Amino acid sequence: MTISTDASLTERTPTTRSRTSGSGAGSDFARLSQRITEAGLLKRRPGYYTVRLGLVIALLAAGWGTFFALGDTWWQLAVAAFLALMFGQVALAAHDLAHRQVFRRRRPSEIWGRLFGNLGIGMSYGWWMNKHTRHHANPNHEDLDPDVAPDILVWSTDQARNSRGLARLVGGHQASLFFPLLTLEGFNLHVSSVRALGSPSMKNRLLEGVLLFLHIAAYGSALFMVLSPGKAVAFLAVHQCLFGVYLGCTFAPNHKGMPTFSGDERPDFLRRQVLTSRNVRGGLLTDVMLGGLNYQIEHHLFPSMPTPHLRQAQVVVREYCAEVGVPYHETGLIQSYREALRHMHRVGEPIRRQRTAS
Repeated sequence: MTISTDASLTERTPTTRSRTSGSGAGSDFARLSQRITEAGLLKRRPGYYTVRLGLVIALLAAGWGTFFALGDTWWQLAVAAFLALMFGQVALAAHDLAHRQVFRRRRPSEIWGRLFGNLGIGMSYGWWMNKHTRHHANPNHEDLDPDVAPDILVWSTDQARNSRGLARLVGGHQASLFFPLLTLEGFNLHVSSVRALGSPSMKNRLLEGVLLFLHIAAYGSALFMVLSPGKAVAFLAVHQCLFGVYLGCTFAPNHKGMPTFSGDERPDFLRRQVLTSRNVRGGLLTDVMLGGLNYQIEHHLFPSMPTPHLRQAQVVVREYCAEVGVPYHETGLIQSYREALRHMHRVGEPIRRQRTAS
């Protein structure tokens, strides 16, 4: 296991292995799960999701309605910013649909997930779900979690030492470049979604492709029919860049800077999920803006738990972790970004050192 060298993180990392492992009948997780189930926190909340999804759809429609009503004006950049926020909310709704928090059955989850993801914001539901499922199974595992695979950024000193190409170019200064790079994340989601259509492992590729290209065609047509070319390009840049920043800021606090695993190191389910996740403190605004992902520990332990139950589950999970001696990390939003950026700066040290030596 590779542990972050932040003193605060090192102190929180257990030095002994669990007495039990896995998620079997006698495991630590099984006992926690029983408490959560008895508290009724895994029950569906159809009323909540009817209101939430309805509100998201209404606000998204209002944003596009305002766009068409305003016409060819620079005030459209304010609409672009609003729609960036709404695209992020649609993505968070698609996330809940993918985890079957809304519907118990797979088929309605997939139908609505594709409508929200592919058609609504141009992000492949199938591609994202495949990637996110692997992340949930092995969070922060360098060999198994696609979210910490070295691409443009590196997440451990070993990845930094072995980095090549763009990762080596960026990695040494990735902490200072992180937020600027998030402006490209929206574009990256669209490109990755289209590229995934060529993968044989992608299910329902025709349907995914049709919905994706319907979104792209409608989006591009709306921009260039209503706006002059210059304003259309400006709208596109502001909208997609802010969407990327919002989405990145939503997911960045969750695991970045927390302990990572590699090789055969694979603790039991409870510790695998809790040790690699970070909760973010806050009130109702934080819950809404982060879509409940601020309760990352509880979400990873119980992915199908409806979002409004996560705050109640936190009390149960935190107390239980204290009972069994599992470190539970929670911090404020700004501090979560500081921890993530400190980690990114530290793991980029081998690249900076090699540049200095050469």
